[in-house]
Amino acid sequence: MNAGSGDFAPYYIASNRHGVLTQSSNALARIDAWRPHEEGKRFTYSFGVDALGGYSSSVDYMRFQEAAADAAVPAGGLAVKNGLLVPHAEHPARVWLQQLYGELRYRGVFLTVGMKEHTSALLSSTLSSGDLVESGNARPIPEVRAGFHDFQNIPFTNGWVQIQGEISYGKPMDNKWLRNHYNYYYGHLNQGEFYSYKRCYFRTKPSQPFSVTVGMQVGAFFGGTTNWYTDGKYIRTRSYSRGIKQFFKMLVPTDGSTLAYYSGSSLGCWDLHLRYRLPSGASVKAYMQKPWEDGSGIGCLNGFDGVWGLQYTAPQPGLISGAVIEYIDFTNQSGPMHWDPDDNPGTTITHRAEGADDYYYNHEYNPYAYYGMAIGTPFMVSPIYNTDGNMVFAYNRMRGFHIGVEGVITPELSYRVLGGYRRSWGRYRDPLPEPRSDTSFMLEAGYSPRKVAGLTVLAQFALDHGTLLGNNTGGMITVRFSDVLRIGGRRK
Repeated sequence: MNAGSGDFAPYYIASNRHGVLTQSSNALARIDAWRPHEEGKRFTYSFGVDALGGYSSSVDYMRFQEAAADAAVPAGGLAVKNGLLVPHAEHPARVWLQQLYGELRYRGVFLTVGMKEHTSALLSSTLSSGDLVESGNARPIPEVRAGFHDFQNIPFTNGWVQIQGEISYGKPMDNKWLRNHYNYYYGHLNQGEFYSYKRCYFRTKPSQPFSVTVGMQVGAFFGGTTNWYTDGKYIRTRSYSRGIKQFFKMLVPTDGSTLAYYSGSSLGCWDLHLRYRLPSGASVKAYMQKPWEDGSGIGCLNGFDGVWGLQYTAPQPGLISGAVIEYIDFTNQSGPMHWDPDDNPGTTITHRAEGADDYYYNHEYNPYAYYGMAIGTPFMVSPIYNTDGNMVFAYNRMRGFHIGVEGVITPELSYRVLGGYRRSWGRYRDPLPEPRSDTSFMLEAGYSPRKVAGLTVLAQFALDHGTLLGNNTGGMITVRFSDVLRIGGRRK
């Protein structure tokens, strides 16, 4: 259960929770059952099911209605060209399926089918601000995913070089959510699209005191049908191919036309992690994620943009079991002007001004989000917060910092502290008249009494302060019973 003073739960209560909790007030029940893998076996399988239900508060979103010029403006509404923007209430489903999956493993490879929650492959799921491509901030997308379930030794390297990689194809199921939250006044809406994710990492021998991990990951939308609107008027529709050829192009990009466009909308990042293990057994990691959406980003030409972090991990749980500090910058995108002579056959103007970067957004596809929550880092304010019904990342020209600390006070009592500051100038295409900022904080305490096996009580207090998300204070209490019933096994 949670309650707060704003329309939405405080930032750190809602973020990196797989989209489960977004509203200001919730009273939810959650039940899950699973079969884990049997470690040590060459072939093993697992499956799981996870469902939620209960009450969540509503939030008003704007939607366009045609109206006469002298039409009365309803409470909370707004008169615009050709009509009105009228508020309507929306809330999450009262019951939904969060996870339903089956997974096979053989030696070092796996195959997963269904909805399964994923977190960042390299960043801390409890302390980091979030991975730029897949952070665990949004609900899981139904997909087929295959790859190496852990880093595997590359032959003939004697364990000095390891590889890890995954690829997936999925089908987002949030069409109804998008239709209900979009304002139908400006911009565009894509429905029926597919999702693809892939990554490849290389790591030096982890048993050594110093180890390096480097690689790339990318997520993308492709296919579907997009409708455009201007001043409340439907402008045009474009449908994109969903054939097997497009699936292949998402794996191996090729020129889509003489204009050298590529299929779909891609968002990726370069990852670099440097880890050093101290003689005490503790480890220190320095890491970087550099975002890209086109050639300039892949070439690391967007300045200091990205996540720059330091992480400390203790050799065993203690008063400080782990700590993270991160600097995040998205202010070095190229500006809104764009001129590419390749886009205009026959032009005599050959100079280039290739700009119009717009992180987490695309001129033909939906923002990089699922059920309104960023699939990548929640540090980039998600579209669910846009109560004006605008389906964009409205504040993606942003920079700030984030800290996280966790530890164990007693064997039964743990804590976690998260805090951060963000300042945004809007988007390059739609700059704010004045910058907006946000300071957020969360304190979490967990209690797991030894005398009651499987019981955990979790309490969180959090707040947001500033002009970006508004002033918001809230708290949450979670009571969890784990390992309630076992079938075909013994409680350990």
